[in-house]
Amino acid sequence: MPKGKKYVVFLSITAALGGFLFGFDTAVISGAEREIQQVWRLGDLKHGLAVAIALYGTILGALLGGIPANRFGRKATLFWIGILYFISALGSAFSPEVYSFMFFRFLGGLGVGASSVVAPMYISEIAPANRRGQLVALYQFNIVLGILIAYFSNYLIGTASLINSWRWMLGVEAIPAFLYTLLILKVPRSPRWLIAKRGQYEAAREILTRTDPDGADEAIRLAQGNSLRKPERTSYLNLWEKKIRPAAWMAIIFAAFNQLSGINAIIYFAPRIFESAGITTSDALLSTIGIGIVNLLATLLGLYLIDKMGRKFLMYIGSVGYIVSLSLIASTYLGGVLPISWLPTLIFLFIASHAIGQGSVIWVFIGEIFPNALRAYGQSIGSFTHWILAAIIANTFPYFAAQLGAGLIFSFFAGMMVLQLIWVWIKMPETKGRSLENISQSS
Repeated sequence: MPKGKKYVVFLSITAALGGFLFGFDTAVISGAEREIQQVWRLGDLKHGLAVAIALYGTILGALLGGIPANRFGRKATLFWIGILYFISALGSAFSPEVYSFMFFRFLGGLGVGASSVVAPMYISEIAPANRRGQLVALYQFNIVLGILIAYFSNYLIGTASLINSWRWMLGVEAIPAFLYTLLILKVPRSPRWLIAKRGQYEAAREILTRTDPDGADEAIRLAQGNSLRKPERTSYLNLWEKKIRPAAWMAIIFAAFNQLSGINAIIYFAPRIFESAGITTSDALLSTIGIGIVNLLATLLGLYLIDKMGRKFLMYIGSVGYIVSLSLIASTYLGGVLPISWLPTLIFLFIASHAIGQGSVIWVFIGEIFPNALRAYGQSIGSFTHWILAAIIANTFPYFAAQLGAGLIFSFFAGMMVLQLIWVWIKMPETKGRSLENISQSS
């Protein structure tokens, strides 16, 4: 691999490690939540808040993450995200009671939300156009790797008969968080941020010459033509200007469909869903590792295809897979052709559909459709939509599943994916192989 390609891969992997911590932090609570409820004798409402509090932090982190990314830069923001992860992991593990536990989980949520804004954006701004999809998708790969390692870690710790095993489950995250924070010190500032917010074209050219030598001159030329007159005064309000509004709505709708698939309901409540199929508690924990493995393998396939076949192609595959798997999952609960014993297989099909479609595409696509000066705000609005719906669905899934039955809930998710397929066909543009500046001109 040429030296320049190795360098951009190193930078992308380093930034994408924020996704590993995102995935680990999101999934690790699934193994700890029951013991936490027992230890502090929490009622259902307080327990639900203790589990979901990180999601509320994530919402705030996603909404506000674009502000420091614009003002202080992508690199500085990624560094402080690592600090938040580190403090959250240790604080959650050593919390003496539920309120301090919720505070530290909230801090971790801030890190997750901000990471979902800044890390994909940073990668998209250093990557060559012909490899951008693959490199940004490394962020999603690291998310699913983090989920898999969290499930595996929970299984090992949960079967090791450790005292206060839930504290160990949460505390081990401090190790990768510390390593990630150190690695971020080695990456350069984003060249697009240097252009849009500092007007430092030569400093940006120096970085782009190392990360994207073939496209550096064109990127600088187009960026100079696209720059706002006073980029330092941009805000969220600029997203609703006539020229930018279509991109803002695309980000919101794309992120909404991601969660209306039911993905986070399955990630958070996977052990309980498996138990509904008659699987024992220990085997249910083991089965969640299967989710992680399927997620990882399908994400690798998406990573391979995204720059070859394009974003829309993956979304077509994922949407059809969603519709088939969710419809059959609903059928097993409603007494259809397939018995409930098929549920784990159908869950794996659902996870594969998500990983190759929405999972691989979401952070790539949202990071591509906004101009340089507004990308941080655009990524924030997409991530905010993603996480507020994740919180609502995670909070309400157990209630509605109990009141209406899981069959109707999964039928609803299937119906939403039919709408997603139609939207992708009619509205979603293809961004494969185009420079960020070129995409923003036509968005």
